Amino acid sequence: MENGQVKAFRMQLKPGYEAEYQRRHGEIWPELSELLINAGIMEYYIFIDPITLALFAFQKLGNHDTTATLSALPIMKKWWDYMADIMEVNDDNSPKAISCPEVFRLS
Repeated sequence: MENGQVKAFRMQLKPGYEAEYQRRHGEIWPELSELLINAGIMEYYIFIDPITLALFAFQKLGNHDTTATLSALPIMKKWWDYMADIMEVNDDNSPKAISCPEVFRLS
């Protein structure tokens, strides 16, 4: 990892949509993947708690992190609209995401 920045957050999947969530991410749009990479996301992981359906995500960011600007881009908004029926979302269809501050790292 170039600069050591990590961003972690939690989101919530609606009940009954586990397979659909996985399917949509398995078929992520190439233009969205390119956008995320160009924004400086070097690695992006999402895990699910199968009991609570909480989604835990973390991103390893590069030196040229522009992820703060992603929410203004049309492809990002289109993805949010696409995912809004299966996740808890805000009024603009962005996922309700709760930041998870780092409390421990073994490196």
